[in-house]
Amino acid sequence: MKIARISDTSQMATAARRTRCAIYTRKSSEEGLEQEFNSLDAQREACASFIASQKAEGWTLLPEAYDDGGISGGTMERPALQRLLDDIAEGRVDQIVVYKIDRLTRSLADFAKIVDRLDAAGVSFVSVTQSFNTATSMGRLTLNMLLSFAQFEREVTTERIRDKIAASKRKGMWMGGNVPLGYDAVGRTLKINEGEAIAIRTLYDLYIRLGTVRDVTREAHRLGLRTRRRELKSGAATGGLPFSQGHIYQILSNPIYAGRIRHKQQTHPGQHEAIIEPEIWEALQVQMTAGAARERGRKQGSPSSPLIGKLWDETGDRLSPTYCNKDGVRHRYYVSRRLIARDARPDPSGWRLPAPALEEAIVTLIGRALADPTLLPRLVPDLAATEADALRTRLLCLGSSLTHFETLPREPHDCLAVVPPSARRLIDSVHLAPGEITIALDPSALAFALEIDPARLDTEALRITSPFQLRRRGVEAKLVFADRPNDLDQTLLRNICKARRWYAAIKSGATFSEVALREGISKSHLLLMIDLAFLAPDLVEAVLEGRQPCGLTSAWAKVTILPADWNAQRAMIVVI
Repeated sequence: MKIARISDTSQMATAARRTRCAIYTRKSSEEGLEQEFNSLDAQREACASFIASQKAEGWTLLPEAYDDGGISGGTMERPALQRLLDDIAEGRVDQIVVYKIDRLTRSLADFAKIVDRLDAAGVSFVSVTQSFNTATSMGRLTLNMLLSFAQFEREVTTERIRDKIAASKRKGMWMGGNVPLGYDAVGRTLKINEGEAIAIRTLYDLYIRLGTVRDVTREAHRLGLRTRRRELKSGAATGGLPFSQGHIYQILSNPIYAGRIRHKQQTHPGQHEAIIEPEIWEALQVQMTAGAARERGRKQGSPSSPLIGKLWDETGDRLSPTYCNKDGVRHRYYVSRRLIARDARPDPSGWRLPAPALEEAIVTLIGRALADPTLLPRLVPDLAATEADALRTRLLCLGSSLTHFETLPREPHDCLAVVPPSARRLIDSVHLAPGEITIALDPSALAFALEIDPARLDTEALRITSPFQLRRRGVEAKLVFADRPNDLDQTLLRNICKARRWYAAIKSGATFSEVALREGISKSHLLLMIDLAFLAPDLVEAVLEGRQPCGLTSAWAKVTILPADWNAQRAMIVVI
């Protein structure tokens, strides 16, 4: 009985210190993974044997396999590693067992992140072939030295690969990537695809004849020239679409068509045959550079307006770009032509809108429309389940590229920052009417971004309509959209409340200095802002509803003497 009790006690102690072990394996390349017994299996077998040798210590092997095959140790973006870290956070693992420490990571920075997560969960790790104890300072020093050498080895390997690619390109070899239109890849060189080479030669001939990429693009569309259709590993297909202006520019400036291989800023004679004679290609580069210089000179002479030719009002009158200089600053506007007509009396009913504000509003509306989850089924009626995820991702990426510009710091006159190139291509036309703006998207541009046939798009879904209010200040006007919650001037509302609180304290007998000290502000600031306490009730109501004029702001109130008479205030501040 005594022996039995000792045995029971031993078993209870072993159960109490049971350590659940997870084996993690990794191999950088996919070479050999198809074998029945590969490197991952060898690592796992060695780790399992080591865990079995520690059975007396309560070590038990978990059945889950955490294997990353063909993934570098220089990144944390490994599916099995992320799954292992998630299981650790949920308390399913007590110890990680690896064959070598560099199987877990080759980066000191990544190792520090992993150690933080392991320490937070109370989990340790063991390397089968490298004996050290991370509980001691010497063990941690040993570990850091091993990781330093692992990272050094990875960086040296990367440099060798980079040097090998550079040396191969200097020899004119094709080192992979997307095969350019007009060629087929054959080993480490390229072979001319005669069917596609016709399109390349046509584009070069068109530029030599027409002189601008814009005209070449228009003529290529008329001729029905298309990009290469590519089959992806997923089974989906891309390409087969009309050439974009950017794609044509890339083709015209690519030295590969002159029989050369580009590496960074240098070009080397290639082992492949040229589609375009090198002399013709060189002459065309000179022609393109001269054309770009002329275009830059034209833009420096007058401010560029990205919506030129796309804006129309309710009468069918086109809005033209114009500008004025004030205090050395150039301000851009879009103005109805009847306002600036020279051969007739100007019509005061025309539109005059600040260009940056209008452009930003249009970009915002397009970005929100593209992010609408209900847009895709309306846009592509014959949407297949297999392509829905890919198209939805492309829509979201396109929308985020537009809305991202809303948060960028920019000058109020910088039209290129307000309207990104992707938005300019998408906009076909914008029609303004009292209380409503309608944006029509270009089906060809959107189809190109989605990599589908433009004929599949429902043109009705390409129209974006939004209500707005028009607030005037003198001859200028501002568009205010009802669905934008930030139209309420929260700062102005807070300052009105503060001014009323300060005035109530002063009526109760406090001095200006006492109120300023209690509020933690200067006396001069209090004197400048307290006039807001006497704002007419209807003007306060307009501020609460977001209907105040553009100029009624805290900054304006700070430098303006507000009359005590409410009628005088209303005459000064006109509420639309």
